[in-house]
Amino acid sequence: MASILDEYEDSLSRSAVLQTGCPSVGIPHSGYVNAQLEKEVPIFTKQRIDFTPPERITSLVVCCNQLCMSLGKDTLLRIDLGKSSDPNRVELGRKDDAKVHKMFLDHTGSHLLVALSSAEVLYMNRNGQKVRPLTRWKGQLVESVGWNKALGNESSTGPILVGTAQGQIFEAELSASEGGLFGQAPDLYFRPLYVLNEEGGPAPVCSLEAERGPDGRGFVIATTRQRLFQFIGRAVEDAEAQGFSGLFAAYTDHPPPFREFPSNLGYSELAFYTPKLRSAPRAFAWMMGDGVLYGSLDCGRPDSLLSEERVWEYPAGVGPGANPPLAIVLTQFHFLLLLADRVEAVCTLTGQVVLRDHFLEKFGPLRHMVKDSSTGHLWAYTERAVFRYHVQREARDVWRTYLDMNRFDLAKEYCRERPDCLDTVLAREADFCFRQHRYLESARCYALTQSYFEEIALKFLEARQEEALAEFLQRKLAGLKPTERTQATLLTTWLTELYLSRLGALQGDPDALNLYRDTRECFRTFLSSPRHKEWLFASRASIHELLASHGDTEHMVYFAVIMQDYERVVTYHCQHEAYEEALAVLARHRDPQLFYKFSPILIRHIPRQLVDAWIEMGSRLDARQLIPALVNYSQGGEAQQVSQAIRYMEFCVNVLGETEQAIHNYLLSLYARGQPGSLLAYLEQAGASPHRVHYDLKYALRLCAEHGHHRACVHVYKVLELYEEAVDLALQVDVDLAKQCADLPEEDEELRKKLWLKIARHVVQEEEDVQTAMACLASCPLLKIEDVLPFFPDFVTIDHFKEAICSSLKAYNHHIQELQREMEEATASAQRIRRDLQELRGRYGTVEPQDKCSTCDFPLLNRPFYLFLCGHMFHADCLLQAVRPGLPAYKQARLEELQRKLGAAPPPTKGSGKAKEAEAGASAGGPSREQLKADLDELVAAECVYCGELMIRSIDRPFIDPQHYEEEHLSWL
Repeated sequence: MASILDEYEDSLSRSAVLQTGCPSVGIPHSGYVNAQLEKEVPIFTKQRIDFTPPERITSLVVCCNQLCMSLGKDTLLRIDLGKSSDPNRVELGRKDDAKVHKMFLDHTGSHLLVALSSAEVLYMNRNGQKVRPLTRWKGQLVESVGWNKALGNESSTGPILVGTAQGQIFEAELSASEGGLFGQAPDLYFRPLYVLNEEGGPAPVCSLEAERGPDGRGFVIATTRQRLFQFIGRAVEDAEAQGFSGLFAAYTDHPPPFREFPSNLGYSELAFYTPKLRSAPRAFAWMMGDGVLYGSLDCGRPDSLLSEERVWEYPAGVGPGANPPLAIVLTQFHFLLLLADRVEAVCTLTGQVVLRDHFLEKFGPLRHMVKDSSTGHLWAYTERAVFRYHVQREARDVWRTYLDMNRFDLAKEYCRERPDCLDTVLAREADFCFRQHRYLESARCYALTQSYFEEIALKFLEARQEEALAEFLQRKLAGLKPTERTQATLLTTWLTELYLSRLGALQGDPDALNLYRDTRECFRTFLSSPRHKEWLFASRASIHELLASHGDTEHMVYFAVIMQDYERVVTYHCQHEAYEEALAVLARHRDPQLFYKFSPILIRHIPRQLVDAWIEMGSRLDARQLIPALVNYSQGGEAQQVSQAIRYMEFCVNVLGETEQAIHNYLLSLYARGQPGSLLAYLEQAGASPHRVHYDLKYALRLCAEHGHHRACVHVYKVLELYEEAVDLALQVDVDLAKQCADLPEEDEELRKKLWLKIARHVVQEEEDVQTAMACLASCPLLKIEDVLPFFPDFVTIDHFKEAICSSLKAYNHHIQELQREMEEATASAQRIRRDLQELRGRYGTVEPQDKCSTCDFPLLNRPFYLFLCGHMFHADCLLQAVRPGLPAYKQARLEELQRKLGAAPPPTKGSGKAKEAEAGASAGGPSREQLKADLDELVAAECVYCGELMIRSIDRPFIDPQHYEEEHLSWL
């Protein structure tokens, strides 16, 4: 095992040199290179707004990028932060001394409430320009508002909650519609719901928050100076009674659950952290006298919305008395406390102060601090200045805090995109689990780190934790790249060695039977894992050697099956004489090559089952490849051996339709040796055409002759068309068979007669059977009595041939009569022909001057013409043009030749004898002009072009020549 570790370390070193260029031995093969850390940007960055108020700022609220501030006692300034260059200034128009007590802006940035110190409330909508008093609210000093985030929109607030300084909680609803002189007031209703008490009497409602859970339940959290109340119930959703009345009605008989603390600031403030706008809040922070109560919000809990609560004490120098906190805002991992001269940020995980930001005295004391939940920006202001805090990458160092707290899951969640930090967390978690003796979990974590492989492996070896080591090796193996073949080979080999050693130690121990089975199952899972298949396949040779060295034949077969190394499996079964198991493997995996290789072995022991498997494989097997196995098996000559071979060959020929000559020849040899009765049937089934049989005819003839199968030989002779040899051999077997052979050459009467004469000679001379000879004479009409008589001996009397001689004479007489009749018919036909010729010499036709050519429709007498008996008339050139396309190619060539010769021949002359002599001399050297014209007429005018065969042969020709179709088509357009 130590040698394997050394080899793996060397492979890692070589891999590290290739990947990083550094020859250091300990560099992990999958390690990363730490780049220079980027410049750290502060989480909270303060920015003073370039704005000098004309009057002192008394109140400021921000939400949804809408900022509203009150200046002095009578001015409102509304700023759309997306269009900060166009502020909206609105005068309240108050004549009394009332001051702005507080302002409240809803989550959409549309509805603004201005609470005055005179117990009055003004309303203003983002889309309106008028400040409208809420008459129903008069007489109530508003301290807090719980906006309805589920139903509120830009035109209506939906049912909202209002908390007053007298401890009362009201339900109200505001509408942005202005109506007119007699229009609807913005406050649709204003009705009391509940009174909060503290120390025996009503207490101011410092904060109000209303939320709705995913299951439809409503949650309201209200705070006084020392108490935090929870109202939980299902809100009414019908149109007539929509609101919070049903939720608060459940607490008329008993008070709601609350948390109370003894110290008192004289006020308190509640802050929520919501990850995204319009999503459920996750955490809360309540600023009160004893510190900050921080915790998570769980809408799924039935009894309480708060969970994981803890109280963080105020930092040194902060608290009730001289330096109380004025406001609180909550971010994902910090809450910020606003003091008169500074802002302090406290981590919600550790309670440590991470920021103290002091403000200059020239700006005056800080008044309040708010958070825009839509952008995440924090706003703080004094009477003369406004400041904005940007929150950047707040979670970047949270993983360290969770790591110090041993909350590894959260630490990993916040550093997933930073591999160096994630590696640190995993290494710390692995060490922690190792110290806690949770070795398997430790191995899983170590496998994900970049720690040195050899150190971790030795660590588990020293602790004698082979199971954890195997887990570590498997995880490392799963993380290797395809190119890291050396490491994969070493890891798979090491894992196999670990499993085999453990199985060997547990085997035979009855007390560890269950552990043995579990280990065996784990080992098999490892061998059959799809993730490791590639590596196991590459290392299969070394793994087989390990399995063989441990003598674990069971897993050797199991692994071979997984690797689809069926040849090794079948070899194993054959070596242990488990031939049926070997055949089962072959039949299950249906690999033809394995059948070819192992069939010679299996057929000697289980021939019938093997042939069944061959038949089951069907056309997947090449029967030619199996012939050697069958030949070796059937050499013994036993009936069972030959029958199994014949069974498979018959399947190939009859079912698969094999046409290979080797297969048919082998089947013939099997029939000749083992089943002679099937030989002739097979030959007859194959047919009598030498071009259609699939066996070798000469081989078949020699085979049948060697084994004395004469009828089969006769059939082969017939297929070879060696009829004389067939008749000669058939006469040794059966005369009737010879007669069948003699009738086969139907087109060669001379050969047939010769074959029948052989049969007659055999019957007369060998069998001395005159009656049979006469029967042969009757069977073949080609034989006559005079052909057979020479074969008979001299002592035979004429009585035996009387009937045959008489029949022959009658046949001759009938033949003579037929010849006489045919001669008479020929004479009559010749006379009719002579008479027709005489009549034809007197036939004539009349041509009128107005007659026209049947083709061109021009007067016929203008040019040389032809007149047919049917009445059609043609100019000579028109007839030539009409006849030419229908003539065969050789006649067209003959026609051109005649025209050429006729054009070259001298014209006919009238006059002296010398000219006639010259014409006669020309004709003596070749055909005369008259002869050429006669040949041309015979070729062209043999029949009318409209009434003769030429017209019939042209019935399939189109009316328009395809070559001129397009031209003709265009001429019609």
